Amino acid sequence: MSELSLTGVRKSFGSTHVLHGIDLHVAHGEFVVFVGPSGCGKSTLLRVIAGLEEVTDGAVAIDGTDVTGLPASERGLAMVFQSYALYPHMSVYKNMAFALENMGLPRDEIDKRVRRAAGMLQLTDYLERKPRALSGGQRQRVAIGRAIVRDPKIFLFDEPLSNLDAELRVATRKELAGLHAELGGTMIYVTHDQVEAMTLADRIVVLQAGKIEQVGTPLELYNRPDNLFVAGFIGSPRMNLLPGTVARPGIVTVGDGGHEIACETATLASGAPVTLGVRPEHLSLSESQGLPLAIELVERLGGESYLYGASPGLPQIPAFLGTARSSRTSREAAQLRDPS
Repeated sequence: MSELSLTGVRKSFGSTHVLHGIDLHVAHGEFVVFVGPSGCGKSTLLRVIAGLEEVTDGAVAIDGTDVTGLPASERGLAMVFQSYALYPHMSVYKNMAFALENMGLPRDEIDKRVRRAAGMLQLTDYLERKPRALSGGQRQRVAIGRAIVRDPKIFLFDEPLSNLDAELRVATRKELAGLHAELGGTMIYVTHDQVEAMTLADRIVVLQAGKIEQVGTPLELYNRPDNLFVAGFIGSPRMNLLPGTVARPGIVTVGDGGHEIACETATLASGAPVTLGVRPEHLSLSESQGLPLAIELVERLGGESYLYGASPGLPQIPAFLGTARSSRTSREAAQLRDPS
């Protein structure tokens, strides 16, 4: 297990600035996930850590040692890419052993490491097969196995599950979580999938336009976002961000009808514009009171259902229905009640 520190890391490609002064510390054995919209710089940041991209400014340190100027081969890291990058003419065993052979390790040590990793990844019965004879999930496990056998200081994952179908992604995600628990290794993982981020991470790093917006545990980001970007990005369906006005102490009005919602406004003057953030699961339907809502869509997802509706003067509002109300039809008029 190793720790990682980034200090003032900047990266530019010519006149295009991609990373803007990244400061981050990843502790021993921590599973940290980088998440953000396409083009936010998360994969570039991972490549900078790996040594595949040179930093424009700033420092990268592993276990307190500055590795900014070291090539990737000398940093002691292992990276798993979105593409499996397996050698098609080699068996699973040879794919996993290849890097160790190049390192000049004894044959018995190579065999020990390969078979240990294969056992952890349920690949023992496939060691003599070629990649073309494996499923997508098995190929990804071979790619992960190649990283494990190197016994790296830090594991780096660049969207490793994005090529898998939904069922395989869930299964492989569980395997990754179990692998982290078994190895106790430091892992840094890039994804655009919020479910992966929320279920795998000890801490999540939310990036936008090359800057860190917030770092915290999954529940910290979900329950206490630092800004509107994090509030709107984390969560599916997204948080409702309702424009409103402070009517009087403790009361905010939203929508064209001036619907009143009780909330904490101790530091705000009457008449101040505000944005009220409400998670879909904190709203419920009422037949007689609340914010008027024209239901446009009901999504039935099996164990849970969500509705999406319109209210005058507000953006589309998603709300959690649960299972008891899953029989509601779309286009139905209703009243949306806030938790107060």
